[in-house]
Amino acid sequence: MRVEKGLLYTENHEWLKVEGDKAYIGITDYAQEHLGDIVFVELPEVDAEFDADEGIAVIESVKAVSSVYTPVACTILEVNEELEGAPELLNEDCYANWIALISIKDMDGLNKLMDAEAYEAFCAEQEE
Repeated sequence: MRVEKGLLYTENHEWLKVEGDKAYIGITDYAQEHLGDIVFVELPEVDAEFDADEGIAVIESVKAVSSVYTPVACTILEVNEELEGAPELLNEDCYANWIALISIKDMDGLNKLMDAEAYEAFCAEQEE
């Protein structure tokens, strides 16, 4: 399992790359490994607004259907349209292939997220 340094992580296995008051959001290596082969990604609408912990996207794999949650209140600025035609990109490199670019409405919401080290420990606990 690969964990990228410099990102923030959720207990639902999403990552955030924060740049000022914006962030790219995607799924972690742990998530894509457990999902298996990803066959479909339902992306959110641009300009859609979400509250913290709300589902913003849906990922379908050969094993399961899973939601992607935003850990912070946000507005969708952009979506990664490449995933519509090639959802398997999330399996190939989940950190290079983000799902959405969001505008963060509540920066304090980032305080509950984990850094790479804490996320690695969290995943190790999940495997026990």
